Amino acid sequence: MTDAMARVESKRRVLLKLSGEAFGDEEFKGHGLHIPTLAAVAAEIAEAVKLHKVQVAIVCGGGNQFRGADLAKKGMNRQRADYMGMLGTVINAVALQDFLDNAGVETRVQSAIAMGQVAEPYVPRRAIRHLEKGRVVIFAAGLGAPFFSTDTTCVQRALEIDAIEVLVAKNGVDGVYSDDPRTNPEAKLFVDLSTSDAIAMQLGVMDSTAFTLACDNDMPLTIFDMSKRGNITAALVDSSVGTHVAKNLESNFGS
Repeated sequence: MTDAMARVESKRRVLLKLSGEAFGDEEFKGHGLHIPTLAAVAAEIAEAVKLHKVQVAIVCGGGNQFRGADLAKKGMNRQRADYMGMLGTVINAVALQDFLDNAGVETRVQSAIAMGQVAEPYVPRRAIRHLEKGRVVIFAAGLGAPFFSTDTTCVQRALEIDAIEVLVAKNGVDGVYSDDPRTNPEAKLFVDLSTSDAIAMQLGVMDSTAFTLACDNDMPLTIFDMSKRGNITAALVDSSVGTHVAKNLESNFGS
């Protein structure tokens, strides 16, 4: 076994998906950046990296800046709108990098769109090397192509860097429900959920392309609530929160 293989086996490497909307400032109707949220998220990630030695890669959404699909509905060319959305994820990635640096964690931003003064180009082997050195790597600009969501991006990047799991942080939703709990009080929370059931039931917590990619490649997912203090660290360290989604799981509800 090579030294590199030994390092990979001895460390937990995960990919964290952060919703762009969670970074939004309510004072500005969910747009822009809410600094206290950024600081709190960075502190929880730093705890997992520094105290528990978790290798953390991150994909940020950009919905608080631009949402390509929404712009397209208002008449903008879909491809241009999606590129604007990708640039929104770069803004969030650079902001999060600043707060992680302040929390004492060395961080690199890698962009799927070339912008040398702001971020490194996305190179999977370089990203893996950063992770092995204890750096957090933030993937920005989605897949660098229109028509793909950051849900799909996070599964794709996780596969490319040999992560063991994708952790999907939601704002105010503590997992996957059988229906929308905000409108249906009878909705039940899944503890475990098979990816095939998630796709068949069209639960909407991630897009179908992302679920299918995860299912086809046996990539497990955990969906959890990032708004509860300590949940991000808990998810990064041992996936002890939220709903677990995997190809070989039997779907069941919590008590």
